[in-house]
Amino acid sequence: MEKSFNAFKMAQDQFDAVADKLNLNEAARELLRNPMREYHFNIPVKMDDGTSKVFRGFRIQHSDALGPCKGGIRFHPQETVDTVRALSMWMTWKTSVVDIPLGGGKGGVICDPHNLSAREQEQICRGWVRQLNQNVGPLRDIPAPDVMTNGQHMLWMLDEFEAITGQKFPGMITGKPVGLGGSLGRTEATGYGVIFTVREALKEMKIQLQNTTASFQGFGNVSQYAIKLYNKLGGTALCVSCWDQIDQTSYAFYKKDGIDLDELMNITDRFGGIDRKKAEELGYDVLPGDKWLEVECDILVPSALENQITIDNVDKINNKVKLIAEGANGPTTPEADEVLHQRGIFMIPDFLCNAGGVTCSYFEQVQCNMNYFWSKDEVLGKLDYKMTTAYHKVSKLARDKKLYMRDAAYMISVDRVVRASVARGWI
Repeated sequence: MEKSFNAFKMAQDQFDAVADKLNLNEAARELLRNPMREYHFNIPVKMDDGTSKVFRGFRIQHSDALGPCKGGIRFHPQETVDTVRALSMWMTWKTSVVDIPLGGGKGGVICDPHNLSAREQEQICRGWVRQLNQNVGPLRDIPAPDVMTNGQHMLWMLDEFEAITGQKFPGMITGKPVGLGGSLGRTEATGYGVIFTVREALKEMKIQLQNTTASFQGFGNVSQYAIKLYNKLGGTALCVSCWDQIDQTSYAFYKKDGIDLDELMNITDRFGGIDRKKAEELGYDVLPGDKWLEVECDILVPSALENQITIDNVDKINNKVKLIAEGANGPTTPEADEVLHQRGIFMIPDFLCNAGGVTCSYFEQVQCNMNYFWSKDEVLGKLDYKMTTAYHKVSKLARDKKLYMRDAAYMISVDRVVRASVARGWI
């Protein structure tokens, strides 16, 4: 990722463009162009070797006009406050576009879990909550797992919160393991949500999903479950890329007749890294990581990090590609987006496409607050309904107003938040 890239500037540029289209007044622009609240703090941790180390943590609450803030916590060595700001803003638009009563937040800690023991990670989780227990909670701001955090991290955070408050608050955090307040279907939710929108887009494009091929960037939770449902519906995934922790670079794994998800899962580490040597033995072509973008296929699914399709590589996208489904947050820069628009490639924008995760997190919160849990079929059925409804709302506006899908999604989201802010008397 080039050093000049700033995710927050990109998020603000995207907002400014929509603000112009919606003809927002200055007060609305000022309110939504920056986060409402920011928390920056240190987390001191006694390491296993007896030394002390201080980790930098953040929680950004962009807007709670529609309801309590909601958003993940990332553990990443290259985490920046501007990235967290951008992600909190995108979360506001994401909860809004799927019409759930939540706002946008995001958290992060600058650390690399690959190089930390479980005890050290637990201390970071508990320290994060000790710093923020007054500012998060089921009616204020509900965190969730994100990049390199998981259900265990959420449980440590919940346990610390309940120890501090002296009460049980399972709805304080989502993404917990099933049986300890977690929702069935949460693991599948983001990846399945991506494919629910792909399915609807292909229907509108009069393309049979069974006749399509796709290439995926990233082999974490989102891609794994997106590939699972895509294959189940009859599509053929040809390529997947992932990060190699040992080589500190990424590789793409390609098979002309289609990759075998179960086969790859058996040679994948807990961070989504595929064993290169074993993959070659299984007949996969192992290519440089950025080759996922150049595969001759119908659908591209960027599901890794932000800033992956840029003006420098957008022209490498094969002419056969008809649809891009953004499983990650902010994978396409505005300059590259303009090229895709001109080329007529249909775009399912990130905060719509990958909203399945936060939608199921909302379901988890509802179940926790009711202390009544639903079956997996019930959860996935509600998820399908929410994602499909949101997709068609955006698609209809795009068709009616002849808008690019990303612009239509933004207009619906921003308009809902502005209306809520006006109704509350904030602007």
